[in-house]
Amino acid sequence: PGSVSAAFQEYLKHLGLQDFPCGFGSWNKSRLNARRRPWAEPVGLEEDVPPGEETPEALLELLRDQHSPWALPPDCSPQDRLLREVAALAPELLCGSRVFQVVKSLRILDKGVEEVDEGLLRFQQLEELILSANHISRVTSAHLPRTLKVLELCCNAVDDLQDLCAQPPPELQHLGLGYNQLCGPSQEKHLTVDFWPNLVSLDLSFNSLTDLLELVSQLSTLQNLHILVLQGNPLALIPTYRGFLVDSLPKLSILDDIHIGPEERQQFHGLARQPGLIRSEAQVVVSIGEMKGLPNPEAFQRLEVDSEDPVITYSYCVTYEF
Repeated sequence: PGSVSAAFQEYLKHLGLQDFPCGFGSWNKSRLNARRRPWAEPVGLEEDVPPGEETPEALLELLRDQHSPWALPPDCSPQDRLLREVAALAPELLCGSRVFQVVKSLRILDKGVEEVDEGLLRFQQLEELILSANHISRVTSAHLPRTLKVLELCCNAVDDLQDLCAQPPPELQHLGLGYNQLCGPSQEKHLTVDFWPNLVSLDLSFNSLTDLLELVSQLSTLQNLHILVLQGNPLALIPTYRGFLVDSLPKLSILDDIHIGPEERQQFHGLARQPGLIRSEAQVVVSIGEMKGLPNPEAFQRLEVDSEDPVITYSYCVTYEF
């Protein structure tokens, strides 16, 4: 599927919300009819269930028992379990467009999604959207529910934040953009409090950001930012990288998954007022381990000058790509 909406429909089919023991069917007909007739006697106890039907407890047991053929795999998400149990106990709540009112967390991983379409606006209660490991290059913020608090786009192809920052969800607390294609200096201007007033956690790891000074000047406006991940960017190779960030962002608690303690903050105190210490260059030392299958140069050095033996010359080229 090319869009998030199409991937969600495939996801619903995979869950089987309309199939036994979920959904409507002969296994729960009396109970569901009773709900449509409020004046009828309540149905639910074992002795009240007609032959051929199942109690709500029995249906739940079929979903939860790990040996049941209808059980979900152990690594499924809490959202999967919730939807399946709701579909068994109250399938009318998930009929048609009602399913969009129930979903608060949507995780679509590695499904070939390329487009964040406007169909997402039907999720009026959505708080968490995880779209990692897809093929998304642009995110139109107008297609994101305003209730969103977590947006994870790790391992995609996002190379520009302009569309995302046009009308971003105002309550967003976590933005994950690790392993994308962001490169400076044009992207830093989108990482300010004007766009993300409630941002607590930001992941920009393994992109191509290079301007540490400009990035810090923008991030310093995010008054609620406590967690920041920048490792894997070229700017992280700067010798004073961590110390400069620790001193420049006093409200930061965790940098690159490492807690910032009082001792470290005291150690780098005052570094933010010395931007001249930041050099736009870095040194990388590469060590090559044991190499097999190459002739030993010492063997050629033992050849006599006047030797009539043929001489074979070898040359090698080692290339490093950054």
